[in-house]
Amino acid sequence: MRLTPIVRLEPLDSPELIQTVAGWLAQKENYEWLQFGDGRQIVTPALLKVMTQRDTQVLRIYTSEDNTPLGVVGLDEVNRNFKTARIWIVAGEKRFGSRGCATEGVSQMLSLAFRQLGLHAVNTWIVDHNHPSVRVAERVGFKFVGRQRQCHWIDGCAHDRLWFDLLASEYKEN
Repeated sequence: MRLTPIVRLEPLDSPELIQTVAGWLAQKENYEWLQFGDGRQIVTPALLKVMTQRDTQVLRIYTSEDNTPLGVVGLDEVNRNFKTARIWIVAGEKRFGSRGCATEGVSQMLSLAFRQLGLHAVNTWIVDHNHPSVRVAERVGFKFVGRQRQCHWIDGCAHDRLWFDLLASEYKEN
């Protein structure tokens, strides 16, 4: 019996995948947790295509064993001189939630960050009441490093951002 779901990371290299991911990122239930466009601008397919071409961003769709797109995981602010980046994830297909797919997608992106890109540290922030995302971060080994108070607005209410980081030397692949 396999405990970890079989998840694959795939590049966003087709118009269909870009359209799928842009659709996920256009949903309020997803974009309210993120920082794209300061909460006012929706990520369009055209903007997403530009993002896939930037050296400072790495985007991958994560799929199930049968290649069903499940979500997107990204590295932002990739800095090859300082060997750092920030990771984020959106579970696009909510019906696959609570199965470990997002955790596995993050884990695979961390492997890519540390092994292929040679990064030394990856950080992330999570809105304080987004408990599922906090659990994903903790499962893959992120350490809580601080709180940025009342800086993230959702529906007119200020929320804290919880900051986490992970060093390459601390990361344990699944």
